[in-house]
Formats: sequence, structure tokens, C-alpha cells
Amino acid sequence: MPGRRPRRRPVTLLAPTLALAAAVACSPTPTPQPESAPPHRPTGVGLVDESPFWVDPQSDAARQVTAWEAQGRNSDAQVLRRIADRPMALWGPAGDPGPEIRRAGAGARKAGRTLVLVAYNIPYRDCGQHSAGGAKDATAYRSWIGAFADNIADTKALVVLEPDAVPHLVDGCTQAGHRDERLRLLSEAVDRLKHNKNTRVYLDAGNPAWIPDPKKLVAPLYAAGLDRADGFALNVSNFQPSTGAREYGAALSRAAKGKHFVIDTSRNGDGPLRGDRAQAWCNPPGRALGTPPTDGTGDPLVDAYLWVKRPGESDGTCRGGPPAGTWWPDYALGLARRSTD
Repeated sequence: MPGRRPRRRPVTLLAPTLALAAAVACSPTPTPQPESAPPHRPTGVGLVDESPFWVDPQSDAARQVTAWEAQGRNSDAQVLRRIADRPMALWGPAGDPGPEIRRAGAGARKAGRTLVLVAYNIPYRDCGQHSAGGAKDATAYRSWIGAFADNIADTKALVVLEPDAVPHLVDGCTQAGHRDERLRLLSEAVDRLKHNKNTRVYLDAGNPAWIPDPKKLVAPLYAAGLDRADGFALNVSNFQPSTGAREYGAALSRAAKGKHFVIDTSRNGDGPLRGDRAQAWCNPPGRALGTPPTDGTGDPLVDAYLWVKRPGESDGTCRGGPPAGTWWPDYALGLARRSTD
């Protein structure tokens, strides 16, 4: 992307305990491709969620539905259920991740569902750009990821590990002096999370428009612990069509000893924005929800379609949006209205 590569942004939710969900690094955008029909359909009031993943009843979308129903905005509330009634990833708070993970874990266990989590706190995160931050040093990160894993305990969980961290090693964004430490921390994080008998771990591998040659990701992914992880994650917080992500993932899988992958479909229902490459990552207009979360992907290499990015959270103050990560009801409603489910 001319000038600089867009980055993921950190999240501050309306609920004080939901401290971090982020948008993602974006790259030059190819022509979008049509999506296959989502597997779930509206039925009666709300939706029937057939996925194995946990739906958070305290999400911003769920609270917005309640607020709009109280105001008599029943039609808008019903449309927004396309988000509120479906599972989204919980991004572990950067301070103490324990309380939120325990809350969500209890809900997931009670419902007999799998909790989807994102660990996003690596030092020197995002190369000082939109989502700058992360743990202050390696010691702090080890403590944080330890608490993250401890509080998952035996809950059935799927963790997307450190969005952007490996692709930034490939695109040159991460400074040379931080590379070896980052790979060690990622590898240790994989091991720590996999101590939990019911936790699956997927290392982030960017998106097809970011690192065009997937073979460049293989060596750093394995140095980061891919051999002990369950696979890799693609398109986190991005808009690339699932068709392209599947093709890209298959190519990466062939080069990575057959590893499986998951795809973020939260906002890729109409592909990426065309004609504005510089700001295609930031609250692009006209986008739509993608395939709802499911492990029934019909592709033996794709373990799940997930909503890793929480639909309706702003990418930043561009295009009239609130600060990055803030719940934006109007944008959420647009995503839901344009979805085909």
C-alpha cells in the first residue's frame, strides 16, 4: 500500500471489562469475489446459531438490541440480531485478562460451546502504528500469556494467537532487534496455551493481499511454534473474500506440511473496498457480514469460519467513526443490513 501499510487497531469496548478487540493490518486490495451463501438463516425472532461456538449475551451488539427494543426500534433491533445472536471472538484485555476470560469461559461451559479468544499483546505490537502497544517487555508478556492460559483452564477454547505478529516479521515492519525475541515469545505462547488439554491454537498468518507469496510465511511460522499449534489463521479483521483466503491457505498449507487453518469472515461478505486503497482498511463503506461462524466449512483444510473481528467496532476516526475499537451502532447496522443471511 502506498506510503505505509495499514495496521490493526486496539479496542476499547463500552463494557469496561471488554478491553481489547482490534482491527487488522490491511494490504493492497484485489477485486472482490462473490461469497457462497451463509449456512444459517433467520428464523422467528433472532437466529438459530448452529455453530459450536459460544455467543456472548453481554456483547455490545446484544446490549444494543435490548436498547433499541426499549426505544421501539424493533425493526433495527431485529436486523442487528444478525450480529448479536452469533459468536464473536473475545480479545483478551491487555491488563489482567483473567476476569473476562473466566466470565466467558463459565458461559461457554454452561452452554456446552467452544470459547473463541484472541491473544493480542505482543511487545512492540503493530510497529508503533494504529494498534501500537502491547506488553512493555518479554517478562510482562510471559506473565500476561500465562494468566491468559491459566484462566482458560479446561474450557474448550480456540485461540487466535497474536494477529500481525508473524506477517510483520516478513514485511520488514518489525525491527531486527526484536525479531528473535518475538519468535521466542510466540513459540513459548503456543506451548503455554497447549498445556491446556482443550485449547486449540492458530497462529496468525495475515491475509492474501498482504504477503502475496505464502511460502515466505512458512519459516517464521514454524519458528513461532506452528509445528505444535493446530494451524494458522487468515484474514483477521480484513475484508478479503473467503474464496481467495481458501486458495491462499491451501497454498500455505502445502508448503507447511498440511497444516489446517481458520478464516475470519466477519466483514468479508462483499469483499474489500475498491477504489480507495489507502483507506480500504478503515471503516470502509458498503461492506457486509460474511459467512456466519461455523466449523462446517465443506473444506477439509478449513477448520472454521470465525468472526474474529467483532462486527460493529470502529477501525478508527476515519469516515466519521469513533476511536478505534469503539462500538459504532450505525456501522454495525449497515453491515447487518447488507448481509445475505
